[in-house]
Amino acid sequence: MARYFIGTAGWSYKDWEGIVYPEKKGQNFHPLIFLVRYINIVEINSTFYRPPSIYMSLSWVKKVENYPDFLFSIKLHQIFTHQRKDFSMKDVDDFKLGLEPLRAKERLASILIQFPWSFASTTANNEYLVNLFVLFKDYPLALEVRHSSWDNDNFYKLLSEYNVCYCNIDQPVFRNSIQPSSIGTNSQFSYVRLHGRNYENWFKKDAGRDERYNYLYTKEELEDWIKRIKELGNQSSNVYIITNNHYRGQALANALQIKNMITGEKLEIPNSLLKQYPPLNEIVDKLKKDQLDLFEET
Repeated sequence: MARYFIGTAGWSYKDWEGIVYPEKKGQNFHPLIFLVRYINIVEINSTFYRPPSIYMSLSWVKKVENYPDFLFSIKLHQIFTHQRKDFSMKDVDDFKLGLEPLRAKERLASILIQFPWSFASTTANNEYLVNLFVLFKDYPLALEVRHSSWDNDNFYKLLSEYNVCYCNIDQPVFRNSIQPSSIGTNSQFSYVRLHGRNYENWFKKDAGRDERYNYLYTKEELEDWIKRIKELGNQSSNVYIITNNHYRGQALANALQIKNMITGEKLEIPNSLLKQYPPLNEIVDKLKKDQLDLFEET
């Protein structure tokens, strides 16, 4: 039976203050320590902009030490996916070195290799992928491509040959956008990323990060993905589900809904998130039958 790991892309967002995180915090408050109570995986995006350091990886491991099943997915640095030139073996080795504490403590779910929509299937780009897979072959790898030209059997066969997990994504679907799917290419794990469906701002040049990912999935929209997620659970031992519609805590709201829809469990939910997104009330863990409410008389 597959294990499902459900979480958010990142945790450091100013617009989460007072919605995900409490307005009044204790002296030792840290957002990651707060989040591990509700989710069991997080995707680290900061490594896309700067390689991880051993110090940072050690600090992440330390913060989740009381949650032995919690995992991290690490986004590969942009020099390998967006610049795609002028990198050296030192860049490769430095990135690997920064991950060692996560790998040593068995906290590394995957390295996520995310390419932009403009990265289409060509002979040169296929060769580039193979080179990248070889460079990081000793690590669990997940690949996200967004252009529909990759949607063919030969590509999925290539991923299987190199033991790379195909990342199934939800995004605004335009003419050359890859469609939602439940494709497994690695028996160890499958990967799902939900970006939202903000059609208006997805390709808008002057749209900022918050505008592009400002979207809250409805329960009905999530139900289609639950079917796909369970299909992936029949193809691999673990399924990683990451919500990337982060603006104003929508990623956590939808992640908790997904968790409830998969497990059927009622969940603990931050009070401020309940106030912002009332539909979550139907999945909240209410007081047990024989427990008294704080204001209830005996």
